[in-house]
Amino acid sequence: MRSKPILTVVGEVEVSRPYYLCSHCHHGQFPADSKLDIQDTEFSPGVRRMQAFVGQAAPFEHGREQMKALAGLEVTAKSVERTAEAMGEHVAAGEQREIQRSVQLDLPMVVGEPVPVLYVQMDGTGVPVVNQETVDRPGKIAGQPAHTREAKLGCVFTQTTWDQEGYPIRDPDSTTYTGAIETAEAFGKRIYVEAWKRGWGRAQTKVVIADGAEWIWNQAEQQFPGAVQIVDLYHARQHLWELARTLYPHEEGKQKAWMKIHQRLLDQGNIGKLVSALRSIDSTNAEVLEKLRTKADYFERNAERMRYPTFRCQHLFVGSGVIEAGCKTVIGSRLKQSGMFWTVRGANAIIALRCCHLNGRFEDYWEARRAA
Repeated sequence: MRSKPILTVVGEVEVSRPYYLCSHCHHGQFPADSKLDIQDTEFSPGVRRMQAFVGQAAPFEHGREQMKALAGLEVTAKSVERTAEAMGEHVAAGEQREIQRSVQLDLPMVVGEPVPVLYVQMDGTGVPVVNQETVDRPGKIAGQPAHTREAKLGCVFTQTTWDQEGYPIRDPDSTTYTGAIETAEAFGKRIYVEAWKRGWGRAQTKVVIADGAEWIWNQAEQQFPGAVQIVDLYHARQHLWELARTLYPHEEGKQKAWMKIHQRLLDQGNIGKLVSALRSIDSTNAEVLEKLRTKADYFERNAERMRYPTFRCQHLFVGSGVIEAGCKTVIGSRLKQSGMFWTVRGANAIIALRCCHLNGRFEDYWEARRAA
């Protein structure tokens, strides 16, 4: 028997377990370590669960302080970091197995009642990373290196009803998230799996809402063919405001007057007339003309996604506020605090763990781990 110190939720204990040595290969092992889930660690599963929880919720040093204040357990900030990221990688590995099954068309059927309306929203937000993660990546400013990597985040939620004025009401506690720093193609598969788990196959109306980012609509076409596609109305309005400020710099009154006319066309879904109006504007400034052309192309390209009166008659959401808030809640509040710089591996581990918690699957993960 050989002993090993283990920190448990009730303090440190000595665990005595048998050691077996193979007479042929001369490699030894502790079978009890695997059985007790204490292999290659000095922490019990219960303590690692605590470290994972505090590590996904707040900076690792704060997690260390919480462990001491709430449980009387002395751990280092580094151990919180290592444990939280290890658990996050384990969660992410499970997600990758689901994604691979989806590629092989091996997703389980999700039984249940029909879902009246199911929404998918996608967006991206920059995560500050260490220098090695941005080698050969251009920054937002010409000639400057990149300092962030884009974390792509998706959310899925449902809608059953609407209020007395016809505005849609999101079902309480129906929002789940998934995300990672990865390519658009990889993320498309990821968000599809989340939508499938939430009942995509049972949804009577399927909707994808996002801003005008090209990668999002490419994935929407590939992963969710046939879904209603809606460009976030408020994002589209911002494009018009950019034009108003370009056409009438430092003239707020003229900006508002111009916006009143052109926003009405947008809100009414009269995109053809809006595009014609933009293309008819003349200017002696080449930069202004180029911006007018770019914006006109944007509205023309997304005309079918801007049929806002039709969408409102169907009591559908026309804004992507859920995912924009999600970028702040899921990513920003944890990974974008002052002084933080991540590796892609570490950031993805925390994102996976954080989504697992916010989706209400944290306890399910630990139950499955205990049963394995």
